[in-house]
Amino acid sequence: MEELKQLIELQGKAFEEFKKANDERLAAIEADKAHSELEEKTERANEELGRLSAAIEELQKRSGRLAAPSEEDERKSLNAEHKAAWLKWVRKGDDADIEAFADKIQTEKKVYINVGTAAQGGYAVPIEQDREIMRLVTELSPMRQVCRVISCSTEDYRKIVNLGGTVSGWVGETSTRSATDTPTFTQLTPTFGELYAYPEVTQKALDDLFFDVEAELTRDVAEAFADKEGTAFLSGTGATYNQPVGLLTATTAATADGSRAFGTIQHVITGVAADFAATSPADNLIDLIYACKNAHRVRGKFMMNSKTLATVRKWKDGEDNYIWQPSMQMGQPAAIFGYPFVTNEYMPDAGAGAFPVIFGDFAAAFWIFDRIGIRQLRDPYTHKPFVGFYSTKRLGTMIANSEAVKFLKCAAS
Repeated sequence: MEELKQLIELQGKAFEEFKKANDERLAAIEADKAHSELEEKTERANEELGRLSAAIEELQKRSGRLAAPSEEDERKSLNAEHKAAWLKWVRKGDDADIEAFADKIQTEKKVYINVGTAAQGGYAVPIEQDREIMRLVTELSPMRQVCRVISCSTEDYRKIVNLGGTVSGWVGETSTRSATDTPTFTQLTPTFGELYAYPEVTQKALDDLFFDVEAELTRDVAEAFADKEGTAFLSGTGATYNQPVGLLTATTAATADGSRAFGTIQHVITGVAADFAATSPADNLIDLIYACKNAHRVRGKFMMNSKTLATVRKWKDGEDNYIWQPSMQMGQPAAIFGYPFVTNEYMPDAGAGAFPVIFGDFAAAFWIFDRIGIRQLRDPYTHKPFVGFYSTKRLGTMIANSEAVKFLKCAAS
């Protein structure tokens, strides 16, 4: 807590230095003076703000994790037995214990852990490691932090959407009542793909008892999954290329809610072909906010990459106030126009036709589906003396509500 308090105080001081330097830079530009030193000073202050904001966010996450309730009450003894058998299989390729474990749980009414088929060489990762992998993936994947994530046991998922169309009318007490139109419906289905990672470890490392095999594999798999997910959740190309569908690949139009085809997302233009507005660029974000219906706006968040965030942090509103405000107390994140934001490095930079900023209710707009469980194949043969661990996980995505988010598009018209 003391460390967090000190970071917040340092961030406040850094923000004041940044505002002073940026105001001097703007004054120098308006007076047409040489401002290279002020530009450099502003950028240094901006970078320090970014560093402190990231440090505060990470410290708050860690604090939240430490305070979270334990999940160890879920079948502890069964999971420990599976984990011990699995680690023996990882280190030595000895599957006798895990086979015995598989036979044991087959007699239960509910099979809690699926160990796969030994003849195929595949085993489920122990539930503790499975959870740890997904926790790390979530930390590394901004989309998982803000979108709705659903665990499912089958890819056969359907969502029925009411598109409206019911008609009503005014009538007198004895007037004839004619039949009215009924609503129309459409069906949404997620697009699935299979994600894989293939870390390798030397057999010597596996034989050494001091080597933490589980932690190493967990980190490798989590980083590999998070990297591929980060790209797919925004620009995934769909089933044709064995990928989920990305949010930014949706069809867009400038028309408002209620007048677009279902599944088409509204974009708001910047007014400049390949950049933000030349004057009053903060107005681009205001237009984006108020393009959303109130129900989605109250849960709205911005999403952009670090480069775009550094640019936005320099903007002011019409009353000469900075639109970015730092976190001033624990639990209160930094905000843009009072709305939280998510930094996602997979978001595009400003450029011709690009969508550098998204705003809206991500949990309503974009759903992520995880097929339960991660599988691994142990391969000691392909690349000796390395033992490869081929890890796979199936996941899908779906744009559930095309009115819940809005894209900012770099375009003149």
